[in-house]
Amino acid sequence: METNNFILRQNITGSRRFSNLWWAIVVSIGGIGFLLAGLSSYLHTNLLIVSDTSTLQFVPQGIALTFYGVAGVLLALYLWLMVFLNVGGGYNEFDKEKGNVTIFRFGFLGKNRRIELVYNLDDIQAIRAEIKEGLNPRRTLYLRVKPKRDIPLTPVGEPISLAKLENQGAELARFLTVPLEGL
Repeated sequence: METNNFILRQNITGSRRFSNLWWAIVVSIGGIGFLLAGLSSYLHTNLLIVSDTSTLQFVPQGIALTFYGVAGVLLALYLWLMVFLNVGGGYNEFDKEKGNVTIFRFGFLGKNRRIELVYNLDDIQAIRAEIKEGLNPRRTLYLRVKPKRDIPLTPVGEPISLAKLENQGAELARFLTVPLEGL
């Protein structure tokens, strides 16, 4: 978080996280392995280093392995595309000099690749914190702008700690001189 007296900028981590990279590698290895195992049974030629699947019958084992391999490779391509495009990454910039708030995020390919929301500082009503515990916990900061529209400020994915959420919310509310709701 970069700050001076007039500008507060929060960088948001998108899909370029270690966990996404880890799962992209694991799914790639698994998908390619299953695909090569299925092709080995079809071609009756061993394409794998770790085992010999060329003796498997193509119907039904080879077809199932090929299907799982294609599904794994497609899922891996999706994960690599998400990491490469850094979907969800961007920044929140609060500029007192210009008098505006800029929320910027990267999206998928296409005309909406760059998502940029700009609001006037006078339209900001509050910073709202939402804390939901349980099986699927959610800890999110929202920017409440007129007329009662809530814009999420925290990244999607791993929930942040309660102390960090409180500190970020309090710092942002103090910087913008608006109330902090929900804590």
